This record gives sequence, C-alpha cells and structure tokens, in this order.
Amino acid sequence: MDANELSPLDAKHRQLGAKMVPFGGWEMPIAYPSGTIEEHLACRTDAVVFDVSHLGTVRVEGRDALATLQRAFTNDLNKVAPGRAQYTHLLDEADASVLDDIIVWWLRDDVFDVMPNASNTDGVRAAIGGTETTHDRAVLAVQGPQARQRLAAVFPAAAEIGRFRVEEHEWRGTPCVVAGTGYTGEPGVEIAVPVAAAADLWDAIASCGVVPAGLGARDTLRLEAGLPLHGHELGAGITTLQAGLGWVVAWDKPEFRGRAALAAERDRGVDRLLRGIATQGRRPPRADCAVLHEGKPIGTVTSGNYSPVLEHGIGMAFLPPTIEDGAEVSIDVRGTSLLGRVVPMPFVAKR
Repeated sequence: MDANELSPLDAKHRQLGAKMVPFGGWEMPIAYPSGTIEEHLACRTDAVVFDVSHLGTVRVEGRDALATLQRAFTNDLNKVAPGRAQYTHLLDEADASVLDDIIVWWLRDDVFDVMPNASNTDGVRAAIGGTETTHDRAVLAVQGPQARQRLAAVFPAAAEIGRFRVEEHEWRGTPCVVAGTGYTGEPGVEIAVPVAAAADLWDAIASCGVVPAGLGARDTLRLEAGLPLHGHELGAGITTLQAGLGWVVAWDKPEFRGRAALAAERDRGVDRLLRGIATQGRRPPRADCAVLHEGKPIGTVTSGNYSPVLEHGIGMAFLPPTIEDGAEVSIDVRGTSLLGRVVPMPFVAKR
C-alpha cells in the first residue's frame, strides 16, 4: 500500500502534538491535545483554523471552461458570476448517485478552481479535465463567529471576503485565493496559499488567537450543522434528492450528467430521505447502526456523534418519507437499544 500523502503543514501539526490519522489518502490531524470537544466549542464561540489541504483542487480554464462545468454539474453557474463560489454535485450517469459534492470557486471569467473531496479528485478530473493543483498549495479554513475579526489583524483583505465570495489577494507578497466558504455552520473563510508560504500564514493566524482544530471537530461541527459527508450521506446508491439537496439541481438546464436518471427518480418519488435523529443522554448513535420504529427496522445511521453544544447524541439516517418529525425511534448500538426521535436539521442553527 502506498504511503499517505503529507500536508505542507505536517511538521506544524506534529510540533503541536496533534494526533495524526489516515484520511482520504492523506495523513491529517484528527485532534490536538486540547481535544475535539474543546476545539469544537472554540469554533462555535470564537475562531479556529483547520488544515484542509487534503481537499482537491482542479483548475479549469479557457473559453470552454464554463460550458464544460455546466454539462458536468447539477447546479447552474449562471446563477452566480466571477468572484463567487457555488456548491454543486457530480452524478453517475446511470443511476444519479452522487459521485462527489463539490465547491466551485469562480475566480475570473474563464478560470475556475473546482474543489473535490480528498479521495475523489481523480474521478472529478476525469469528468471535467483541467489541471490538478492540489500539491501546489495548502488550504487553511478559518472558522467561527470571531474568525474575520481575528483574521483582520494579519490578513485584513481576507477578513473582508463575504459569504460565498471568491477573491485573489496577496499576503506578504504571496498571491492567495480566499473564499467565504467552510464546513462548520459558522462564518469564516478558506485560504489557498502556495506551499512555500503555508507555514508562515499558519503561524500568523495562530498568533492572533485562532485555535488550531483537527478533523474530529470539523466532523462534529458539520454534523451539528446538518451538512452531508461524502461516503456517508452522499455516495454510491445515494442521490441528491434522497439527501434532501434538491436545491442544488438546476432542472432548467438542458443537460448535466445523470439528469435523466435523477429526473426519473423525481417523477416517481424517492423511497427514502435523509433525516435527523436526536438521542437521549450522552451516548451517541454511530454509523451503520440500525434504526427501528415500532420494533421494525426502517433505516441505518449514516453519521452519528455526541453534540458538544446540545450535550446529547445526534445522528443522520435515511428513513422512509412517511416518517414524520417527532416520531420515536430506537437505534441498535451493539445490541443495546438507544432511544431517540426524528428531528429537523440542522441540529444547531447555521450562523
């Protein structure tokens, strides 16, 4: 087996005592000595910085770039414009499974940075072409209600970037791309910085009181915010409509990959929907645990964990569309029945 790739900030994480784990073909920090719960709460109340350099970047440019992405992805880039970001899906042509969920950063008229999930970059590039630039940069996600205020002390231009805006700015003479995006439910920005300047920018951000946070906290934050994770709430056999994300489908576009299969599902109706489950007490549901209603299995947990904000377990599961919010369910966790109820998402309101 090939060794996992290392982030340009790998040495920084190890100096800080981070616990490193394999993730999507990379070795990344899951948590620092303060622990996932403290990092999570710091993001909800102040500001943290994540290293998300494992995410892919594919640069697509030229006069045909817009048309290429329009044919590939479900959303409609004509709803936005240069200087904006957009969330979208790449579907399997045959069954409309979500091959990847993607953020597109539209930098300039004919220049796009397509941001796939870590392990899906090759597949996305095969669908859209372009040049992979993942290894040319690091990506730092500064997130939290005080993220912009703290960032203003060291990178004021980045602190001014609005939600889902994309701009190119220099930091100490180094060109960076900054987007008002994230994966936590909190305000913030993501900064793509050339590898040579990544460690210095990391140190500068940390120097203004921003707490380093690992991928463990990023996962509990996205779960509280009701955000899907590819390989759990999206992936093989899971469509955009089943995941409750129909808003990313531009049905008025004449063409995108998987359109016919997804339209057929739309017309017949989905047989399952992604729902939220809140459980009693601190013990959380876990992925792959069976969900039962009135003693009968009705679905399987896709993601579950303890919510540091709500102080009880939360999870997501695909359930029959007939199950209503408030319905009582039980989850089989290693032979023990964990009581819960179906609730709307997000579990913690997005800021």
